[in-house]
Amino acid sequence: MDIFEKCYKFTRAKETIEAGIYPYFVPLSGNDGPVVQMDGHEVIMVGSNNYLGLTHDPRVVEAAIEATRKYGTSCSGSRFLNGTLDLHIELESRISEFYNREAALIFSTGYMSNLGSIATLVDRNDCILIDKSDHASIYAGVLSASGARIKRYLHNDMKSLEKVIAELPDDSAKIIISDGVFSMEGDIVKLDELVKVAKKYHARVYLDEAHGLGVLGEHGRGSAEYFGLEADIDLIMSTFSKSLASLGGFLTGPQAVIDYIKHKASPLIFSAAPTPAATATVIKTLEIIQNEPEHTQRLQVISQKMRKEFKSLGFNIGVSKDTPIIPIYIGDDEKTFLFWRRLFDNGVFANAVISPAVPPDEALIRTSFMSTHSDDHLEKVLTIFEKVAKELGII
Repeated sequence: MDIFEKCYKFTRAKETIEAGIYPYFVPLSGNDGPVVQMDGHEVIMVGSNNYLGLTHDPRVVEAAIEATRKYGTSCSGSRFLNGTLDLHIELESRISEFYNREAALIFSTGYMSNLGSIATLVDRNDCILIDKSDHASIYAGVLSASGARIKRYLHNDMKSLEKVIAELPDDSAKIIISDGVFSMEGDIVKLDELVKVAKKYHARVYLDEAHGLGVLGEHGRGSAEYFGLEADIDLIMSTFSKSLASLGGFLTGPQAVIDYIKHKASPLIFSAAPTPAATATVIKTLEIIQNEPEHTQRLQVISQKMRKEFKSLGFNIGVSKDTPIIPIYIGDDEKTFLFWRRLFDNGVFANAVISPAVPPDEALIRTSFMSTHSDDHLEKVLTIFEKVAKELGII
């Protein structure tokens, strides 16, 4: 038996490429935010998580350049040893201040933030409760938590959560881990109900705000601010690669918890530190979010408009609510790939999503919008979606 045998048998990607409908790894040759150049096409980008459009803000670009000139291109070491910059300490301070927490810890990616934090925090015999639609990085952290008791509950179903948690021993240590905004469905956790369950059963709450930061709440602090429940959340995790226009992630919460994870998390200790450019970028974008709420406000207006328009055209957008993530449910994988191809050929790039990222037979086109999309961009997107969907009998 050859360990490579399964690789040789994997032909689906090749077959999709040969059919001309392969939607993945399409190279960008130019990127201006809402309009990009891909594979010889100029297309309107509605597949990015650059929610506030800050990747091309001149102030952000200049901050990255200045940091590179001062510190070089890499820290060339772990945060634990030689890789901690004064920039890292400054950013952690700014994050904890932004969320009104005691401390924060930054990681090189958002995935590593969840993987390292969860796997380190949870011990043998502790109980973890997770939403079935939580992000893959949460699952990675949970599955790396040696000996922990893992319980899943139905997506955003607080009755299911309570049923599961009620079956656990009263004296067990419990933590509920949930996305704040679910990355495929575009819906928001029912945080008010989740917090009630957590309090009733003495569970800690860990909230992944990757798609909520800069998107929800008066000050862009995410779903906890959206519900007015920031004081009820024990730990908040988020990423730098979306609204913050960079790369990396963080966890913020009590000083003692952050200190423990800082000295125990293997993904932090054995990975190179975030680059100077990436770190300086986040410092600047966080400052912009705090001082210029109009970016978040514009995004919220766009999100409401596009959700309303897609529904009025007859698209199935599921349970998406108040976020810039709007899924267009197709169902069949091949039809989803074909829909993606037709959109691309007509000047729109969105994301084709199939199992295992979503359940079987729930393939979708994931659209996500930016505050820098103009009204003209949005109208063109709607026109093209309507045209292609009618050609394929989707609406």
